[in-house]
Amino acid sequence: MFVKYLKCNRCGREYKLDSKPVLCENNDLGRLDVIYDYEKLERAFNVENLGKRPFNMWRYIEFLPVPSQKYVVSLGEGGTPLLKSTRLAEALGLRNLYLKDETRNPTGSFKDRAMSVSVSMAKFFGFKKAAIASSGNAAAALAAYGAKAGLDVFAFVPDFAGYGKIAQLLYYGAKVFKVRWTEAEDPTVKMMRLVVEKYGFYPSPSFGVYNPYQIEGPKTISMEIVEQLEWNTPDQVFVPTGAGSLLTGVYNGFRDFNAVGLINKYPKMVAVQPEGNYPLVRAWRERQDPLNIRPWEKPPETIATGLEDTFPWDGDAALKAMYATNGYGVVVSDEEIIQAMKLLASLEGIFAEPSGAAGLAGLVKAVNEGLVDKDETIVVLITGHGLKDPDVIRKTAGDAPLINPSLEELKKASENYYKVRI
Repeated sequence: MFVKYLKCNRCGREYKLDSKPVLCENNDLGRLDVIYDYEKLERAFNVENLGKRPFNMWRYIEFLPVPSQKYVVSLGEGGTPLLKSTRLAEALGLRNLYLKDETRNPTGSFKDRAMSVSVSMAKFFGFKKAAIASSGNAAAALAAYGAKAGLDVFAFVPDFAGYGKIAQLLYYGAKVFKVRWTEAEDPTVKMMRLVVEKYGFYPSPSFGVYNPYQIEGPKTISMEIVEQLEWNTPDQVFVPTGAGSLLTGVYNGFRDFNAVGLINKYPKMVAVQPEGNYPLVRAWRERQDPLNIRPWEKPPETIATGLEDTFPWDGDAALKAMYATNGYGVVVSDEEIIQAMKLLASLEGIFAEPSGAAGLAGLVKAVNEGLVDKDETIVVLITGHGLKDPDVIRKTAGDAPLINPSLEELKKASENYYKVRI
């Protein structure tokens, strides 16, 4: 085992993994950061051995907190393709644009990486029931891995969560509760906290304050990126951002590989948030204290429902990562996100939900603002499949013309509707 200890990012209290910690006992909303023994890791991890391992995220098990392979709960997550863009890159004037397609994960989003680790740790700790606050993707992932492990899942989702995500949860056997959003504070987090405190459930949201282990899963994204780039580091990575957990995890992957000498630099970490909810980007713009980020003052308003965290729970680590890598933040409109979804699908054949395409919307804006050099190696994370949010897709995709089986009607409809002559 390569975990030295866990340390609260607020009070500094340390915990041994054998004591099975999840929350800081000082109740200070501190995240228990996992601290690894990098000297031991450097001696144990051999790149040459990777060729003997399946290409999924558990090929990097030494860098994950699960004590033994016997506790691993897996559905084959990770090992997603890093696709070199052609048509989209040409449209943006970029020479080295890559798309990390996380839609290929078992439940259709990157959250599978997080919940595979989280449920594996729940198995190690001996929990039987888990609770989550989620807009949908993390809950679906937890429900899937919970089903695999026999873990009973109680999911609290906002009342406006897309039915596609709710249906997925119900099929996995989760107990789903839609919670009315009547105030700026996230009511789903409130409900999760109440059942954890009252009934002792295992908390497993996709942010580190309530579960420090899940944040370790997404760092395998950056490890895969480095390996797929033949052990090179990209110049910039664009990350759709809500609570800041994904950006933190991806940065931590680069940190771990730097610490053991596999790479020797970091990419700029770029946080992309919707204009209806951008507390982390605002904090970056105002150079706020990472431990005192101001929450968004009103309910979020965005088509990207996966990025609706009004408080960036892991914003302290995400903000530090942006500062440390000379990264930056980008705010995008719903219209820019929809356009990015269409570009991604029509030029590269990748169908993403709004949250999943937000990173590309951020790249388009950054290119237009001169923040990206055409020769830089750019990676955009595509984080969730388009079928995750069918209600939004129906509203934004339009419909097809109805014709009789007639070539004349086909010709007219093609010219009138699609502006294409046959």
